Amino acid sequence: MTTQQNNLQTNFQLPGDIVAAKVPELRLHLRALVEGGERGLVLDLSKVAMVDSVGIGLLISVHNSLRKTGRELFLTHVSNDIFELFRTMRMHQHFSISKD
Repeated sequence: MTTQQNNLQTNFQLPGDIVAAKVPELRLHLRALVEGGERGLVLDLSKVAMVDSVGIGLLISVHNSLRKTGRELFLTHVSNDIFELFRTMRMHQHFSISKD
């Protein structure tokens, strides 16, 4: 897992798939980043090939936690398949999702 911070946002590269078996560990890391207080959180999904329903729930939870404090969630380097899943679920209407 790679984390970088600047004065406006925290960038975090997810190490792999966002699935039920990995969510407890990811939740701990993401909670610490949310509590860090940066203005935005950028999650790099370049190493993510699969997101299940538990993973989607985690992303929504992170988004909601950030939004309560006026901050934003950004997903970058999202594969075409995952982008289409998020678009079908209309998640792109709630936070920024980019393929590049």
